Amino acid sequence: MKPMQPSILRRQEHNISRSQISTNALRTLYRLQDNGFIAYLVGGCVRDLLLERTPKDFDIATNAAPGQIKRLFRNCRLVGRRFRLAHLHFQQEILEVSTFRAAAPFEEEGTEEKGIDPRPVRHLKNEDGMVLRDNVFGTPEEDALRRDFTINALAYNIADSSVIDYSTGLSDLKQRLIRPIGDPLVRFTEDPVRMLRAVRFAASHNLAIEPAAWETLCTLSSTITRASPARLYEEILKLFLLGSARPAFTLLNAGGLLAALFPGLVRRLRGNDDHLNLLDTNLEGLDRLSGSGLNPSPALFLATLFGPVLEEEALARHLNGVPHQQALETVCAAFLEELCKTVSIPGRIGGQLRRILALQPSLNRKPPRRPGALIGRPDFADAMAYLCLIGKTRKDHQTAREWWENFLKTPSAIRPDPSSDPSPVKKRRKRRHRRRPSTTAA
Repeated sequence: MKPMQPSILRRQEHNISRSQISTNALRTLYRLQDNGFIAYLVGGCVRDLLLERTPKDFDIATNAAPGQIKRLFRNCRLVGRRFRLAHLHFQQEILEVSTFRAAAPFEEEGTEEKGIDPRPVRHLKNEDGMVLRDNVFGTPEEDALRRDFTINALAYNIADSSVIDYSTGLSDLKQRLIRPIGDPLVRFTEDPVRMLRAVRFAASHNLAIEPAAWETLCTLSSTITRASPARLYEEILKLFLLGSARPAFTLLNAGGLLAALFPGLVRRLRGNDDHLNLLDTNLEGLDRLSGSGLNPSPALFLATLFGPVLEEEALARHLNGVPHQQALETVCAAFLEELCKTVSIPGRIGGQLRRILALQPSLNRKPPRRPGALIGRPDFADAMAYLCLIGKTRKDHQTAREWWENFLKTPSAIRPDPSSDPSPVKKRRKRRHRRRPSTTAA
C-alpha cells in the first residue's frame, strides 16, 4: 500500500492526556526528542487510550537505529533476530522501542542476475510467503502501513501531542471494526498469527472483524500451524487469560482455528453439545476470575479447557479395570503429546495440569481425608479453583465445593493442627555399630 496523506487529530480533538502515559514512557519519548529523533507512541496503547481503556504496555517507535538507542539508554538491551528491538529495563516496567520499518525490502529485484551480492538479508520470506526476517528501516508512514490492522497503525506524537493516522484507523475505531492493512490474504499469509490477533482484539475489545477479512481467516485457518508451536502457546495464553476466553473460544471455533490448533479436542467434542455447553460455562467462570483480579494460571486454563474431556476418558479406562491415577496419567500424556505438535505446552505446565486433575477425587471425597494436608499441596489453589468452576455445572461437585468453601472459612484451615494428622511420625533408627573383636598378642 502506498503512503497516503495522514489524518491528524490535534491535542484538543482527542481524549489522550500525558497523565495517562507511564512516566518511563514519557521520559524515553522526551530523551529521544531532545536528541533530535522522532518519537511516537504506537500500536495498541494509542488504540486503548482513544477507547478510554488502560493500556497493558507502551510501545515506542523512532527513527533512531537500534545502535543509537543503545548508546542513548544505559538500561537498553537489543533483542530479536526477525525484528531487531530495543528493550529498556526499568524497575517495574520494560519498554519496547523499535526503529521505523519499511513494508518491503530495499534490495532491488534481480540483483542476483546482475551479479550484485544482496547481503545482508534484512527482509526474508519463505516459499509460502511467511515473513522470516524484517529489519528494513523506513519512514513513519511505511512503519504504520506495515502493521497488521488499521486500529493498530495509530501514533501519538510527543512533539505536539497529536494523533497521526496513515490509514483508516480512526474511522474503523469509530465503527468498531478490525480491518487488516492491505489485502487480508497477503497479510495473513505473511504472518498467520495475525489471525489469532484479530480474534483476540475482537473478543477483548468487543469489535467486529471486517467481513472480507473474516472470510479470508476462515479460508486460511488451517495455515495457523505454520507458526512455531512455542509462539502459538504464547498467543493462546493471551487469548484465554486476559478476561475474554469465552468470546475468543466462540470465534476460534466459528473460524476453524480451534480445529487447527486443538484437533484432539475438537474431535472429542464433535456432536457433543453437553461438553460444548460445559466448556462455555467454564470459560465464562475463567473470565470472572480474571475480572476479579485473580490471574488464572496457564495450568488452570488448560484444565478448564481440556479437563472435562480428559476426566471422562480416564473414567472410562478406570471402569475397564485400570487404576484411576494410572488411567489419568496415560490419558494426559497421550493428549499432551498430540497437542504439542501444534501448540508447545511446557513440561512444567503439563505436569501441573495432571496434578490439578489428579487432586479432584480427593477433593470430591465426602468428607475428604486429611483436608489440612491437601491444603498444603502446591497445586491445591488451582485444583480448588477448577473444582469451583466445574461445581457450577456439575451437581455431584456442588456438595464438595460447598464443603470446602465452609472448611476454608474456619481458622483451623489456615494453619492445620499437626496433631490431627493420623499418620505416625517415623522415628529415626539409631545405627548400631558392630563391636570389633579384640586382638590378642600371639
